[in-house]
Amino acid sequence: MPLKSSSSVQSFIGSEVECPYDSAQVVILPIPYEATTTYRKGCEKGPEAILTASDQLEYYDVELKWEVIHSVSVYTNSPIADTRSRSVAPEIMLQEAKTAVSRCIADGKFVIALGGEHAITTGIVSAYREAFDEPFTVVQIDAHGDLRYEYDGSIHNHACVMRRIWEMGLPILPVGIRSICQEEAALIHDKNIPVLWADEIANNPHWIEDAIAQIPTKNVFITIDLDGLDPTLMPGVGTPQPGGLDWYGLLRFLRRILETHRAIGCDVVELAPISDSVVSEFTAAKLVYKLIGYYALSQGWQIKTNSIKSNGL
Repeated sequence: MPLKSSSSVQSFIGSEVECPYDSAQVVILPIPYEATTTYRKGCEKGPEAILTASDQLEYYDVELKWEVIHSVSVYTNSPIADTRSRSVAPEIMLQEAKTAVSRCIADGKFVIALGGEHAITTGIVSAYREAFDEPFTVVQIDAHGDLRYEYDGSIHNHACVMRRIWEMGLPILPVGIRSICQEEAALIHDKNIPVLWADEIANNPHWIEDAIAQIPTKNVFITIDLDGLDPTLMPGVGTPQPGGLDWYGLLRFLRRILETHRAIGCDVVELAPISDSVVSEFTAAKLVYKLIGYYALSQGWQIKTNSIKSNGL
């Protein structure tokens, strides 16, 4: 069954550059699922907020020096596992995510999923694990370890997502971590899970190359919990923690990963919009656009153009 879009879905970066699914190279997959958030709620509104904010982005990428959207065909899918209008059991969410991503993989699309809570990543990654014969590493940008076996009575809580992925037998690389429990600390120690701690990153100018050196596979899946960024830059998250990654450090890291490894897919999760501010959703939208640009660069899709979209600002 083909993936679907509808006229009510805001296209990423604007309807004037939208393309049909069949000709798309990149698929934006909104998954506005929220069921286990335990502090500040609202991440089910994250995907729509990112898509709305993306309409304010300039086409021209100052760093990459070209209008990325004219080099890449992007399709925005209709939301799946949408808890804004119905209750969705975690097992249903995981299956819907896996089914949608599996279809995209079969059709040769690069998927950027938008959450919603971090629990969606389990379903997404399971689709790649089933589809790929080659191993891949899940690079996790996050404030939290998310390695608990269960939390608040659920093994599919957002605090358990990386435990579920680790149990799939996949290597993981948590980056920017600065909040864990004793159970997670013991697992990290006992299983020798490599972690790039936020305080170590702050004091190590070579942290990016150190992180890259700890990725044991050519293929990577990148999951970005937006609380991995410092809350001064990204206040609109459910569980903010001080001391996160800065904007340019994060971008350098992501670009370097895509230069040295083959990215098979990614997600951006846990945006919980703030009612009187658009800073977080605009930053998240720009991050998604940067990911598209870095992926296009890694695929050799760069086309330099001179025109610049203007929003009259």
